[in-house]
Amino acid sequence: MIPLLLILASTPGPSGIAFFEEKIRPVLAEHCYACHSAGAKKLKGNLYLDSKAGWEKGGDHGEPVIVPGDPAKSLLVRTLRHLEADLEMPPNKPKLPEAVIADFVTWIRMGAPDPRDGAVIEAKRADKAWWSLQPLAGGFAHGSIDGFVEEKLAAQKLAMNPAADPRALIRRMTYDLTGLPPSAAETGAFVAAFAADRDGAVAALVDRLLASPRYGEHWGRHWLDVVRFGESNGFERNFIIDDLWPFRDYVIRSFNEDKPFDRFIIEHLAGDVIGKDDPDVEVGSSFLVAGPYDDVGNQDVVAQKNIRAATLDDMITATSGAFLGLTINCARCHNHKFDPIPTEDYYRIRAAFEGVRHGRRILASKEQRQSHEAAAKPLRERIAKLTAERDALNGALERRAREVLARRVFPRPKVDPVGTEERFAPVAARQVRFVVESATDLRGGGRLTEFEVWSGDRNVALAAAGAKAEGARGAVAEDFPDAYGPQFCIDGEPGEQWFIGSPAVLTITLAKEEVIDRIVFRNVKGKDLKDKSQGGTPCEYEVRVSRDGKSWKSVASGEDRKPWSPAHGIERVRPGVILQEDSLRLAELDRQIAEWQGRLNRVPPLPMVWAGNFADPPEPTQVHKGGDPMKPLAVVAPASLSVLEQGIRPYALDPRAPEGERRLALARWIASSENALTARVLVNRVWQYHFGTGIVETPGDFGFLGGRPSHPELLDFLARRLLANGWRLKALHREILLSRVYRQSADHREDGAGVDKDARLLWRFPPRRLAAEEIRDTMLSVAGKLRLEPMGGPGFRLYKVMQNNVSSYYPLDAHGPETYRRAVYHQNARASVVDVLNDFDLPDIAFAAPKRASTTTPLQALTLMNHSFTGDMAAALAERVAGADPVGSAYRLAFQREPSATEREAAGRLVSEHGLRALCRALLNANELMYLD
Repeated sequence: MIPLLLILASTPGPSGIAFFEEKIRPVLAEHCYACHSAGAKKLKGNLYLDSKAGWEKGGDHGEPVIVPGDPAKSLLVRTLRHLEADLEMPPNKPKLPEAVIADFVTWIRMGAPDPRDGAVIEAKRADKAWWSLQPLAGGFAHGSIDGFVEEKLAAQKLAMNPAADPRALIRRMTYDLTGLPPSAAETGAFVAAFAADRDGAVAALVDRLLASPRYGEHWGRHWLDVVRFGESNGFERNFIIDDLWPFRDYVIRSFNEDKPFDRFIIEHLAGDVIGKDDPDVEVGSSFLVAGPYDDVGNQDVVAQKNIRAATLDDMITATSGAFLGLTINCARCHNHKFDPIPTEDYYRIRAAFEGVRHGRRILASKEQRQSHEAAAKPLRERIAKLTAERDALNGALERRAREVLARRVFPRPKVDPVGTEERFAPVAARQVRFVVESATDLRGGGRLTEFEVWSGDRNVALAAAGAKAEGARGAVAEDFPDAYGPQFCIDGEPGEQWFIGSPAVLTITLAKEEVIDRIVFRNVKGKDLKDKSQGGTPCEYEVRVSRDGKSWKSVASGEDRKPWSPAHGIERVRPGVILQEDSLRLAELDRQIAEWQGRLNRVPPLPMVWAGNFADPPEPTQVHKGGDPMKPLAVVAPASLSVLEQGIRPYALDPRAPEGERRLALARWIASSENALTARVLVNRVWQYHFGTGIVETPGDFGFLGGRPSHPELLDFLARRLLANGWRLKALHREILLSRVYRQSADHREDGAGVDKDARLLWRFPPRRLAAEEIRDTMLSVAGKLRLEPMGGPGFRLYKVMQNNVSSYYPLDAHGPETYRRAVYHQNARASVVDVLNDFDLPDIAFAAPKRASTTTPLQALTLMNHSFTGDMAAALAERVAGADPVGSAYRLAFQREPSATEREAAGRLVSEHGLRALCRALLNANELMYLD
């Protein structure tokens, strides 16, 4: 019972109001309103102190900052007394005088009388009382999905549509669960069963579809959108990744197995930790490295730190968006502008990922590793023994060579990449040949930017003077056929390089015979010489000339130049110190090593997967001021989000906790049954893929800028059902698809559209167009060309990739039979353009795509009518239906129904005038094929 004295004290009387106006309001106006009022330029802490409703509502902490009658429990008093770390008020100023603080204490003891009865201004950001951050509700008014929907409809004086007809229902359910159309036979059987036992037929259909392996392919594709799965690294190089497909197959397999989703989440974040030596589990952590990352290899320290910060930000963004529906990444540089997420929370989550690096690693079972080691170990040991003998012999030769080298004098300086000149006696020549024996980089081939041949003061080797250059290229760029060629050596420009190939010979043919006396070669890319050489510069060479291209004369070499390095010097004198028996033994050792290495190469390798590499970070995580990694602040520990600590037990680890322990702790916290946000986000995604729009229409943002739930109680009801079913999705699918709200028709009604044009209240089933993959898969299926088996494995490509330092992707004009698989198995590269799929809104996976766009453009109609793929499928369909009733067969395959009399008559005329293929092309372009109602 509340004491009568407190009730009386909390009633604002004249003396209390006078005290407030004289002692309290002036202090609030002077010291607090700048940050905590409707007129503040930037509201701090989401707290208003310019109204009674403001302090009653509280700020980010979600509780009133004043407890009338109890100053000790009032947060405002504690902040004024500087008893709350990081919340001292006024900020960055001395504490208010004790007499002023005493006035606040007296006022609160009086019951905090406040005459400012105006309603609190609508919040400009969320606080901890935000709806999505609260524990799941219980004690629901309804026991089924339909009750919640009908309650909302009744409030608007609306009702659901009647039930959909069986043909519409089997098409809807089959596409929703498998992404494919039902066959004509399946449709006919369902229609008959529906007539006999409506509920039983629907339940049996749902069970059959959920048991189909096609379910995992379709719902796995949904999830790959959510986790920004892409098979190239993006950014400027955008190289293709050929070993990430096992993650795609893992996702499909997990959906088909109805793996509990809490386990699925943990495997995504820490599969390598909980599933060591179990590749089917370890592969889950490929999620962490399935996004784009910059591998340009910038050597600048600042750039490296920023690239690393961006790489980790991708992991944080993907994790928070996929599992929590929060934009934690918005707190990277400052406290979140709209949600109660402090910057420290961002770096607490970052600490979990500090040890993750992009790359591939072996994923194999213990038995696979042991078997491989048993086969490979004796071969490696034999190779090691032979290699040791060869190294010893080479070492002896090297010691002899060093002794010779120490006595030799080289009169000329070593080569200079900026420009090396060779002079010789004047000689008549039509061809000049530059034979490269070694380059400054012993590990790779050499390069040249310019090769000059001088006759007096004229460079007669210029292409502009009629000269031509020939030579093998050490690199080829398919998308730039002339790249890296020898022609760049005679263009007079220092930028482009000839990549020296094998044989390493450059031949210059002059426009006419000239008397020449010197050559100059360069390997510098910049005109002002500030841009250093790239690649090795020839340092062991010979210059030859010829008048007829048959007889050659040596006129210069680098033999008497100082060696580029001791290793180059040793190689130069090595021929003079090696004995015949040494040469024979080295040749024999090389032969044996090659033989044994061949045997080792034939041992099947252990599977490598783009699954990331993990190591303990070298230093603890620090907050970055303004998101700048060059401005580190306080150390933070791997820990849970403070924004959810009121609903779920938090965790905090030591700042130097082992790498795997960090990710596992985060994974278990996210997947906890106490975490209402995770469950809400997940069931909302399922609802979205069944109805086109989620109960929350922004599936990746449950924060202030996201949508509000259309049916909040239903959302929590479904989340409770998910948890009760052990986080398994198939039970949730079944409950949704068996509901009357799902099984109603999509018919349009004026009364419903007038109130709710988007059918968010679900007075009808929202019709939709098929997604990009569904359209392509449907065309293949109708044409009888879709190959469903074998499932999985490396994907196919609808583009040609040209890869050099950067990658370019070009859409294929023709899609051959090798591409007639489900589109989920397409190797989706970032920034690649794929005909048909991209036209129908296949997302670019540079980012997650939790909700796809559905556009209508002229290009869609043009592509679907004119692309060779449509022509091929039309031809295949025509061949498939050729027979006694081609028109009826085509309609049954495409639309799972018989044509009407009018349709049959019109189709017959079309066939007689333009052929069966024209009819099939028209059916593949029909709205009825691509829309579900």
